[in-house]
Amino acid sequence: METGVEPEDLGQDPEYAGRLEYHGDKKNGHNLRITDLREKDSATYKFRFITDQTGGRYYGDPGVTLSVTALQVKVTPTRSATSKTLTCSTTCTLTGSPTYIWYKNGQSLYWPTSQQYTFWTSETESYSCAVKGHEDLHSPAVCVQGQSCYRVTYTKRRICVLKGSTVDISCTYVGYYSTTSTFWFRSDKSTPEDLTRDPGYAGRVKHTGTYKGPFTLRISDLREEDSAEYRFTFKTYNFEWGHSFSGTTLSVTGLQVKVTPAAEGQRTLTCSTTCTLTDNPNPTYIWYKNGQRLDEPTSQQHSSNMLVVWDSSVNIYSCAVEGQEGLHSPVVCEYELNYYST
Repeated sequence: METGVEPEDLGQDPEYAGRLEYHGDKKNGHNLRITDLREKDSATYKFRFITDQTGGRYYGDPGVTLSVTALQVKVTPTRSATSKTLTCSTTCTLTGSPTYIWYKNGQSLYWPTSQQYTFWTSETESYSCAVKGHEDLHSPAVCVQGQSCYRVTYTKRRICVLKGSTVDISCTYVGYYSTTSTFWFRSDKSTPEDLTRDPGYAGRVKHTGTYKGPFTLRISDLREEDSAEYRFTFKTYNFEWGHSFSGTTLSVTGLQVKVTPAAEGQRTLTCSTTCTLTDNPNPTYIWYKNGQRLDEPTSQQHSSNMLVVWDSSVNIYSCAVEGQEGLHSPVVCEYELNYYST
């Protein structure tokens, strides 16, 4: 907030588009939830309310200061030449008393559960850490002896895409012996299973990549049941990358038109998804009426996810995202103020 300047409603800030949830009423219990946190979200947040009295504009001081930090493993030598101490570090003290999880070569360790870990070193081992309850937000893996160690690094940790589209999930990996197998699998399977052998993905998955470049899993004709966490593993004649190291979480969403009352004789249509599209967080929306695209130049709202319509006899509406017009929503039917999903 700046003196003499009206504060900006976070709901109107494009930086927070699709990441805010507000829960509250006019009496008490006002809660703001921010998802998919980023380090630049670190700031002081204040709640404001306006009354019907002259000058009745209030906000609470000092507000709530939020610090967003990433996990990082720091390696320090000990007195012994063959051991090192690892610290799972953050730029601020995490709220609460977190329990830590350590990973060795992609496999979770039962101990320790503290922020520090001292161990005997090996040239090919890599380590990562996470906080219990947030295992998908682990630190990058580090090599304890120079840069020579096994590791898998995912290009993106979370991806949200439209149902019916195609997605590429990528990672890089390092192994120091000839691999005997490499494959992608879903983490919700009891045992890792190569997706190319899963009948549910028959004809829809393809692996590409080499040892030096990104290794990519391509899934086409996406379905909502494809929403899952995908992990990569590789094997050598004497080593297998651990299966407990979290990978990339894929969310597959369809477009849905929601109908709410507006002014008398009007309805508001909202084109929504269940998650923010990764490669298009602020999409341009396309609306269709009776199968015809709405392109009237006098109405700028057609590029928005909201459309206000007048009650009429029989009209059907659907929406799509520009660039993916073939993946439009199911239609909703308007008839004498009643709307039916089809």
